[in-house]
Amino acid sequence: MSKTYLTNGKQLSFNKPHVMAIINLTPDSFFDGGKLTTINQLIEEASVKISQGATILDIGAVSSKPNAQQVNVEDEIKRLQEPLIELRKAFPHVLLSVDTFSSKVAELAISLGVDIINDISGGTSDSRMIDVISESNVAYVLMHMQGNPQTMQINPHYTHVVNDINLFFTKQVLAFKNKGFYKLMLDVGFGFGKTTEHNYEILKNLKEFEMHGLPLLVGMSRKSMINKVIHTKPNEALNGTTVLNTIALQNGASILRVHDVLEAKQCIDLIDFYNKI
Repeated sequence: MSKTYLTNGKQLSFNKPHVMAIINLTPDSFFDGGKLTTINQLIEEASVKISQGATILDIGAVSSKPNAQQVNVEDEIKRLQEPLIELRKAFPHVLLSVDTFSSKVAELAISLGVDIINDISGGTSDSRMIDVISESNVAYVLMHMQGNPQTMQINPHYTHVVNDINLFFTKQVLAFKNKGFYKLMLDVGFGFGKTTEHNYEILKNLKEFEMHGLPLLVGMSRKSMINKVIHTKPNEALNGTTVLNTIALQNGASILRVHDVLEAKQCIDLIDFYNKI
């Protein structure tokens, strides 16, 4: 994809896929929650991920795993504020993303120099989000989720999963464009209100989402859609993640959101070389 966004004064070009590194500030994330407890650890972790090829750091302070404990906005801000200040100071030229569905948190993050807001609710959880984003200079990840993290895996159902998600994207993209905002990326939301079968049907038909003309972000890293098929645990799911990321790249993915940056970057480089032959 040849699209380029100017976000917070930085170029976000999609001539080649990006690696978005997951930086969890949560104590209860499904894979690496509670790992980063000091600013020094955070900066070191970010530095390693950048050196391995991450072009975007995605910072989250609320777990969105199924049945995750709800966190109030004040606590989310408390977890985020100092880390964002220090990350922006340490890495002024790296793209920073904040994973939130709260407009209040998004406003704070934008004021601290974040470049991307990554919203798992696609603008549906907070009625102010579309206005906050539309009045900003950041880019926005619009994700599909059926239900919310507390309910999303209770019998998810669709008439036709790919068509239903595309209808959601059409509606939400139009809502942003009606406000004059165009710097959008789409995330189909693997594991967010989908059965294992739904997830693989979406992956197989990923190109169907290109109809919107927007970059596609995929986040399958170490998720249950891998573990339920090959009977692994999250800490054993790197190989499965790499296989699915390879399929996603061949089906048009523009951003891989991952825990394991080096392996994702190798995926991108190998597919890039393969496509040039």
